[in-house]
Order: sequence, then structure tokens, then C-alpha cells
Amino acid sequence: MSNIPNPTRSRGLTATLVLALGTFAVGTDAFIVAGFLPAMADSLEVTTAAAGQSVTTFAVAYAVLAPVLATATARIPRRALLVAALVLLGIANIGSALAPNLAVLIVSRVLAAAGAAAYTPSAGAVSAALVPVEFRGRALAVVVGGLTVATALGVPLGDLAGEWFGWRAALGLVAALCLLVGVGVYLIMPALAGSARIPLRDRLALLRRRSVMAVLPLTVLGMGASYTVYAYSVPALNAVGVPENSTMLMLFLYGLGAVLGNLLSGYATDNWGPIRVLTCGYLSMTLALALLAWFAWTGTTPQVAVAILVFAWGASTWTQTPPQQTRLIDAAPQEAAIVVSLNASAIYLGIGAGTLLGGALLAFGPAPIFTAAAAVAALATLYLRITAP
Repeated sequence: MSNIPNPTRSRGLTATLVLALGTFAVGTDAFIVAGFLPAMADSLEVTTAAAGQSVTTFAVAYAVLAPVLATATARIPRRALLVAALVLLGIANIGSALAPNLAVLIVSRVLAAAGAAAYTPSAGAVSAALVPVEFRGRALAVVVGGLTVATALGVPLGDLAGEWFGWRAALGLVAALCLLVGVGVYLIMPALAGSARIPLRDRLALLRRRSVMAVLPLTVLGMGASYTVYAYSVPALNAVGVPENSTMLMLFLYGLGAVLGNLLSGYATDNWGPIRVLTCGYLSMTLALALLAWFAWTGTTPQVAVAILVFAWGASTWTQTPPQQTRLIDAAPQEAAIVVSLNASAIYLGIGAGTLLGGALLAFGPAPIFTAAAAVAALATLYLRITAP
């Protein structure tokens, strides 16, 4: 992204707010399914675990497509690429809303993943290039903040729309949001040139660099820990005493924690370094999930404590992204766009793996899901301590 003009760079963090609007639309699409997964399963006449594989499919497709699309679209002007990605995402959500069966839903989720995979890494790389290096963590936090605001507002509102109008109407609203934001990005974002095309084999060659490969598995573990539970949050929260009509409130608390955790993480990363921030985040996630597991196993349901733990769970989940991206850019500063793309793949690979693990354990009840999630979070903490410089 070195060819971004200096006048654009001077816009700093303010310009990244436009990019965050797009990541809000992407995040709403990626996470909204968790709010109405049981209703979707009933409508499609499949099990909740089977319907959850639409989340896994989206995540795995994203992980695979992100580096491929980054290569294929490298020379496309950034504004055109971002708008096209949002349009594709909108069309794919229309397909999801109209899906008559699980197979069609899966295909539409793959197309949605393609749109998301084209948008998010490019938005992150542009944001990092728009600001001086000392503000990079905060710029990345603003763009990632679109995803976290989606968990705070988009997902609970989608859950509410699903309750009032049905899950198909909720996905239709997501499609409209993606198309509307695409128009906004076109009108507001400056015209930015693409970058030199880097062959896919050269992008993937970074996976052989020890400093990069020490970081990426941690992203997979951290996101996997959280999304072992999140995709199945409705039955999981029911197990700790949260009635179905209160699930929206809990999802909002999770999302509010995600927003605050992400924003504070960007500031803390710039001032105290990524390792300290990550250590605090993974320890907090382990503790929150372990206590929720305890409540699920014992049948104790202190509602105030559950609300606090759900908030902490959301905050710790999204605390990790700005410091992880910062570590990767520091490890390969000349390939910032590539490592951000690889980290995005790792995020969604973790989401896919976590959803797959949660679905496999769902038949045994929610308590094992919380337990497995806490164990993976503890493993992430251990991995960080072993690999951190």
C-alpha cells in the first residue's frame, strides 16, 4: 500500500471511520446467524448443529479465499474493490434469505465469505497505511471496531428482527445494509490506487517465516476458544439460566464488551505493547469461560454474574485483534497487506474450528462446550507465553 498518496495519509484516523462502516456490515453478516440459529434449523428441518455448519462453511471459505482474492484483486483500485465486495455480500445475503434448504444456504454463505474476504483485509491494510506508525494500533482498532460494533448492535438487532419477522427477513435486512454501505463507501472514500500484484506463492511464502508463523496460530486458538460457544450461544446461555427472551440482552452485553475491549486494546497496544495486552486478554477469556462452565455444570445461575462474565467474554475475544495485527506488521513491515490478509484467514479459521468443535459437543449439552472453550483459551495463554519474544 506504499502507493497511497500523502494527502490521503494525512486524513489519519478520521478516514478509517469510513472503512469501519463497511466492517460493520461485514460483521453483522458474519455473526448474525448465532442469534437465530435454532429458528433457522427448525425452518430448514435440520438439527441446530447442522445449521451451525453454515457458520463453519462461511469461516473456512473466508480463510481459504482471503489470500487468493488478495492476489487476484491486488491491482484493482481500493474503492472499487471495497464497493464490489459489499455488493457481492449483499447479493449473497439475498440468496441466504431465500434459501429453500441447507444446501442452497451453504452455497450462499460461501459467496458471502468471498465478499467478506475481499473487503476486510483490504480495509485493514488501508487503515494501517493512512496513519503514522505510532497510531497504527488505534487505526486498526477503529476498523476492527466495525466488526465489534456489529456484535454489539447488529447481532442483537438481527436477533430481534428474527423474532419479530423471521430469520429470512433478518438476512434480507443485512443484504440491504451491505448495499447501502456500499453506496456510502463509494461516495465518501477517496479513490485509491491498487498495489503491485504479488503472486500467491509469494504471499504464502510468508508462512515459512518463523516470526510470522509464531503469531498466526495464536489467532486461530484465541478465536476458536470464543466461537466454540458463540455460534451456539442461545442454547449455551439457556444452560446458565438465561431465558430465550433475554438472549438479545446477553448478546448486546457481549458486543458492548467487544467494542470496548477492541478500542482499549488499540490504545493499550500503542502504549504498553502487544504481549501485555494479549496476556491480559487470554487470561480474562479463560476465567470468564471457566466460570460459565462451572455455572452450567452445577446448575447455579446468578444472573448478574453471568451478565458480567458474558461482557468479559466479549471484551477478551476482541482484545486480541489489534495487538495480533500489530505483531504481524512488525514482523513483516514491507508486506503489511499480506500479513493482515493472513491474519484475517486465521481469524476465520479459528471461528470455523471453534464452531465445528462446539457443534460436535452440542449433543452432550452446553456445559462441555463452555469447558472446551475455556480449555482452548488456556492453551492460547500457554502458547503466547512459550512463543512471545
